[in-house]
Amino acid sequence: MAKLRVAVRRFSPFESAIAAQFADFARANGVEAELEAVPMDLNPLHESAIGERGLATGAWDIAFLNTDWLAEAVADDLLEDLTPHMARAPIADFPEAWSPSLTGLQRFDGGFWAMPYHDGPECLIYRKDLITEPPVTWEEFHALAQQHHDPASGRYGTVLALFPDGHNSFYDFCIHVWSRGGEVFDADGRPDFTSPAAHAALDFLRALATDQDAIAPNCRSLDSVQSGGLFAEGKIALMANWFGFAAYADTAADSRVRGLVDVAPLPAGPGGRSVSLNVFWVLAIGSGSTNKELAWDFLRHCATAPMDRLTTTKGAIGVRRSTWADPDINASMPYYHRLEWLHEHAREMPLTADLARISHIVDDLMTAAVTTDRATADLLAEAQARVTS
Repeated sequence: MAKLRVAVRRFSPFESAIAAQFADFARANGVEAELEAVPMDLNPLHESAIGERGLATGAWDIAFLNTDWLAEAVADDLLEDLTPHMARAPIADFPEAWSPSLTGLQRFDGGFWAMPYHDGPECLIYRKDLITEPPVTWEEFHALAQQHHDPASGRYGTVLALFPDGHNSFYDFCIHVWSRGGEVFDADGRPDFTSPAAHAALDFLRALATDQDAIAPNCRSLDSVQSGGLFAEGKIALMANWFGFAAYADTAADSRVRGLVDVAPLPAGPGGRSVSLNVFWVLAIGSGSTNKELAWDFLRHCATAPMDRLTTTKGAIGVRRSTWADPDINASMPYYHRLEWLHEHAREMPLTADLARISHIVDDLMTAAVTTDRATADLLAEAQARVTS
């Protein structure tokens, strides 16, 4: 019997959704095959699929990939171009049924490298039973975090995901620079970490991360999933995080804040404006897979409207416009339709195979910022020297 090995980003909605989608795929198409889905945290997933070339060796037929990793994977010949598969067995309403922001990051170097699977730009997520007016500036955000910080009752003002996995620390830094009117990369895609906006961004983040009257404890050990989990446990009043964690908090069976969640645009800094970040999860087929036709048929099945909706009902975020506008989903999560707006106001990372390396340098920058008293200017200059060396 054929077997599809899938490297999955460890997140219970991903794990349950992909299993249910494969069961439906096999049943609907009379396919004699089985799924071996292996959940992994971010760093092990990147190492297995890309660092160890598991997508090229045949270790993985399919992998969940962050869009930031696509250029690196294509440069290393790890991915199957999906264009010929689309010609063989097209998706009837592709790409019209998706926002253009979910189909462009995968199209470069003459190929189309992955199908969108899980969406959700960064946004402000907050408890609407606690906060009636969401903050529009980062200073208001910090003040609200202090106001609602009550460790004695088991609730903290806010949270940062500072675990050094090349993910949220990097994204938070970029968003704070952008929202202050700065740029993290120049016109040629080269990092610029020494601008006044970068200085102000790092100052704010290190002040927030070390404010014991506003922040959850042990943030340096928390990744994005764990920080989202704290919100679902009712332990966080507001946070800047991925849209998917709002949906998870409103759908998870054990969530303590179901019906109490709302989202809003991220705050702005002085001289800047609200900005989000468009980074999403895709399903890619490995160049070394011996089951490419089966893998594409499964990706094609996952892209159907019922299966995309299933991604959402399992607690992740569907990527089709039909899911975003679904009346039943918006009845339980009244903010769901705002995904369209968030995408219209989202920034993207530059297309570079060096992004994973850059993100880990920013991880080191953030770690030093929250664990030492070294001058902000010195930390930024050191990071700049590392990224350009």
